[in-house]
Amino acid sequence: MKRDHLWPILIVVTLFVVSGQSEVAAPSGFDFSIDKIAHFGVFGALATSLIRLPVFQKQGPRGAWAVILLVSAYGGLDEWRQSFTPGRFMEFGDWVADTLGALTAVALYKGCPLWRKLLETPIRKPS
Repeated sequence: MKRDHLWPILIVVTLFVVSGQSEVAAPSGFDFSIDKIAHFGVFGALATSLIRLPVFQKQGPRGAWAVILLVSAYGGLDEWRQSFTPGRFMEFGDWVADTLGALTAVALYKGCPLWRKLLETPIRKPS
C-alpha cells in the first residue's frame, strides 16, 4: 500500500465504523444544520484525499468527476447501509450534503492554486 492511500482508507474505515453504530456520540442539541455540515466536511475531506492521488490527477477533468461520483456513490451506499442499523435511518439530505462536500472540495482543489499549494506543501522537509 502506498502512503498516499492512507488518508482515504482511514476516512472510509472511520465512516464505515461510525455509520454502523446505533448511537453516534454528538453534543446535546445536535440539530439539522450541524449534521449536514459534518456530512459536507467529512465527505469533502474524503474527496480531497482522493483527488490528490496520482491516478486521478493524471486523468484531468475526468479524474475530478470520477472522484465526485465515487464519493457521492459511497455516501449513498453508506446512507443505505445505515437503514439496516437499529436506531439509524437513511436520509436524502445527508447524501446531498455528502455530494456537495465532494463537489466543493474537488472544485477548490482544481480551481484554486493557492489552496492546492497549501495542501501539497510538506509540513516538514524530507530528510
